[in-house]
Amino acid sequence: MILIIDFGSQYNQLIARRVREFHVYCQIDPPDVDLDYIRNLKPKGIILSGGPASIYEKNSPKSDESIFNLGIPVLGICYGMQFMIDTLGGTVKSAQKREYGFAELTVIDQTGLFKDVEEKTNTWMSHGDSIEKLPPGFRITASTENTRIAATVHPDKNLYGFQFHPEVEHTSKGKTMLRNFLFDVCGCKRTWTMKSFARDAIAQIRETVGDKKVILDLSGGVDSSITALLTHKAIGKNLTCIFVDNGLLRKDEADKLKKTLKQHLKINIRFVSARTKFLKALSGVTDPERKRKIIGKIFMDVFETEAKKIKNVEFLAQGTLYPDIIESQSAFGSPTSVIKSHHNVGGLPKKMKLKLIEPLKYLFKDEVRLLGEALRLDEDLIWRQPFPGPGLAIRIIGEITKKRLSILREVDDILLEEIKNGGYYKKLWQSFTVLLPIKSVGVMGDKRTYENIVAIRAVTSKDAMTADWAKLPHRLLGKISNRIINEVSGTNRVVYDISSKPPGTIEWE
Repeated sequence: MILIIDFGSQYNQLIARRVREFHVYCQIDPPDVDLDYIRNLKPKGIILSGGPASIYEKNSPKSDESIFNLGIPVLGICYGMQFMIDTLGGTVKSAQKREYGFAELTVIDQTGLFKDVEEKTNTWMSHGDSIEKLPPGFRITASTENTRIAATVHPDKNLYGFQFHPEVEHTSKGKTMLRNFLFDVCGCKRTWTMKSFARDAIAQIRETVGDKKVILDLSGGVDSSITALLTHKAIGKNLTCIFVDNGLLRKDEADKLKKTLKQHLKINIRFVSARTKFLKALSGVTDPERKRKIIGKIFMDVFETEAKKIKNVEFLAQGTLYPDIIESQSAFGSPTSVIKSHHNVGGLPKKMKLKLIEPLKYLFKDEVRLLGEALRLDEDLIWRQPFPGPGLAIRIIGEITKKRLSILREVDDILLEEIKNGGYYKKLWQSFTVLLPIKSVGVMGDKRTYENIVAIRAVTSKDAMTADWAKLPHRLLGKISNRIINEVSGTNRVVYDISSKPPGTIEWE
């Protein structure tokens, strides 16, 4: 495995993705990671990520300098390189000319990490500081017009540094450089697959749980379904899944999921209807954070009540994914910025006194889907688009009523039907409708109307960390709009959201 130390780079997850694309397992930990912990991990190599800080700033993130004496190859990227150079006796200063975006790299030494890389190649820079002086034992391996020391190596200690970012697509030979580090320098093998992950996860769950009992909140999404499948394979009948119908699901979704889950998972599942409780508590509430908190509290109350009926439960299994953790808190205590909270991260009431099992917490969504295929999970479950825990409550902007829920269910059903018929469902990360809190004037049957506005949101993404609005055909959008306005009473205008993430988020609330 490869250890990635996170100094707060916006690209640190991309580093992990690139390593895993080579079928090598990697893990991200904070700068203050303990040296004994690293020794116990026995990584084949260490990658130090970039970050927003300057090494000479007060409280800039640093790791134990002894990592450079462990005999483990180290690759420092951007800030990671500057930390390494500064720690070992070199000099880092503010650059006279900052360097952002494309830069032509001149490779001085076409061996080591630059094997199979042309003398001139495009790279992606993002730095305001530069190396002025190298420590003893280091030499320059590449430069750009503005950055004399764009890459360096200490051949005796297997220490490498890139001022640019090899993990981004804009660095044309970045994957080649990382491949050289992983296999030629670190001696990694391509052994990490979803089959091996499943085997290890099942064994770990079995060892952790023993003969104790586990409960799981089953939503019907791919994350919770695969978590249930892994846990069931590990402990069998000692797993009980609880499906809570909060009345905020899409049209006929509760009934469809019951049928699908029973048919394909063949696991002990308890279905609980709590629609009235949720809708009553949400009456008159318009603030999105209040909605989330109310839904989260009632869900946990309902879940806890049902869980108490199962004796001797000691564990709660959750389908938490890596992006959930990253967006909810600084990544593993690192300097990465907090974006927003997720309902399944840190939401376990202390009074339940259950231990968490999160077998997917280091996986991205596309990896989870590959895992589902390896486990031969039903295709409908594998490719079900993500659906938020608070459900339609955060897709109705403003007050939630039965009438507004009914309108949104109908328009959402039309959207998904046309997206599937057009062959776009699997191509999109998410596609859904949002009911806006404003009305607009329209003309229907030569009469004035004043009805609801519906927004369509469709995005492409690999892991929800970033997303781009989907360029759906105008013909398809026109058909969806016509159907919604003609078939759903109470609507007279449809708009299309063309915001990317960032600066927006995927959901509106």
